[in-house]
Amino acid sequence: MTTDSPNSTANSTDQRPVLVVDFGAQYAQLIARRVREASVYSEIVPHTITAEEVAARNPVGIVLSGGPSSVYEEGAPSLDEGILQLGVPTLGICYGFQVMARQLGGEVAHTGQREYGATAVTARTDDNRLLGGQPEHQTVWMSHGDSVAVAPEGFEVLASTASTPVAAFANDEKQFYGVQWHPEVKHSEYGQDVLENFLHRAAGIPADWNAGNVIAEQVARIREQVGSARVISALSGGVDSAVSTALVQQAVGDQLTAVFVDHGLLRKGEREQVQQDYVQATGVRLVTVDAADTFLAALEGVSDPEQKRKIIGREFIRAFEQAERDLIAEAAAEGEPIRFLVQGTLYPDVVESGGGTGTANIKSHHNVGGLPEDLQFELVEPLRTLFKDEVRQIGRELGLPEAIVGRQPFPGPGLGIRIVGEVTRDRLDLLREADAIAREELSAAGLDGEIWQCPVVLLADVRSVGVQGDGRTYGHPIVLRPVSSEDAMTADWTRLPYDVLAKISNRITNEVREVNRVVLDVTSKPPGTIEWE
Repeated sequence: MTTDSPNSTANSTDQRPVLVVDFGAQYAQLIARRVREASVYSEIVPHTITAEEVAARNPVGIVLSGGPSSVYEEGAPSLDEGILQLGVPTLGICYGFQVMARQLGGEVAHTGQREYGATAVTARTDDNRLLGGQPEHQTVWMSHGDSVAVAPEGFEVLASTASTPVAAFANDEKQFYGVQWHPEVKHSEYGQDVLENFLHRAAGIPADWNAGNVIAEQVARIREQVGSARVISALSGGVDSAVSTALVQQAVGDQLTAVFVDHGLLRKGEREQVQQDYVQATGVRLVTVDAADTFLAALEGVSDPEQKRKIIGREFIRAFEQAERDLIAEAAAEGEPIRFLVQGTLYPDVVESGGGTGTANIKSHHNVGGLPEDLQFELVEPLRTLFKDEVRQIGRELGLPEAIVGRQPFPGPGLGIRIVGEVTRDRLDLLREADAIAREELSAAGLDGEIWQCPVVLLADVRSVGVQGDGRTYGHPIVLRPVSSEDAMTADWTRLPYDVLAKISNRITNEVREVNRVVLDVTSKPPGTIEWE
């Protein structure tokens, strides 16, 4: 999605989509994101969708995803054959490529010659619409056991490998195309070129979906939905709640009140960032609930991580409900009711909950610690068609501070689940300082863009022997957990430069009392999780 200003009234949910048909692929969401990176709006639909349902959505293109099955397996995912009769430009990927080949009269063979991982492909170098402009020899990412042995009648073979005679094909007249490899993953050298060639050259779809027209469309929708009623938003300072609140503020202005609950588990400077930088950038009316003492009292003596999460969620609900009652009383006095609640639901939430048809339930949202399911409000969800990276673009277009828009994911329970052991005020202060040092040095080294998240963990119930000055010490270890990811579903530890790690370690052990050891977590996800608790 580009960040150009809108030059039309096209928008996210009114614009005709490219439908990504999901055959159970781990990369279906990634395909949808790559299509959007080409400035074309996309939506994910299940493989059970009917031709009539597809026609009702009026798509400009269809992409058939990969999947873990063999087309020969009993009960393998299938495609309504009427979909390929709708005259919609279609691209098949991996399993979707094989489904397309079989339905159109080609042959798929179980040869026993599997291809997994990086694979050399020989591609046609003429000016064909799908692979034109790419080199003859390139490396792609394969993951298949079956292969297309014979292309359907009327199709041209565009690529092959040592084991796969038909690795890509095309029928320009019918606007049908397919590749055996996964163009959506970065390991395929020219993968994004394949997708963009299909979208723009083969299907003729313009690159006109951008941040500007998403904002214009959502502002209009919010005004229509809300009317003159009042709105509240649970603002955590995280990206999702910050951008959704800013969008609603732009739409309805003073009708919105944002509620920020300071539970005492925030990182250094976060309250000030919300109260000063965010308010200055948006002009939002902010109510801050100072509940740190209440949360710490409730957490006293508790070490079990799940119990800590439940307590924090419960206390957040109580604090938010009290703020809600106060605002409702104020609204009643002014004559306009509070009827709406802003929710920072993103597209992955919608997909993972079954596609998002109908009215969404209030989810146990990690940014706000969980909201009660019986809140009597209608939801305003301006981000429900967007991925996280797109939300960041929207935030930048709205003029939000980069410190908020580029903020790493941070759990709703805050530092409470980054302390392994009981949560106390002293331990929070200690961890806050260590966390601030790590963030400061990573930013100074220009590494923020390479890291998805870097939890800093205090092993409060562990003491290790150290030497500081002329004496032995018994201090706490601090764990650094830098990870790289695209969607947090999987992650790998980030290979930070040694000099940066050394500087972080030296500063923490010199500047933070009771810490005499800094360790690095080098576990991927899976098997580990990103957070420790």
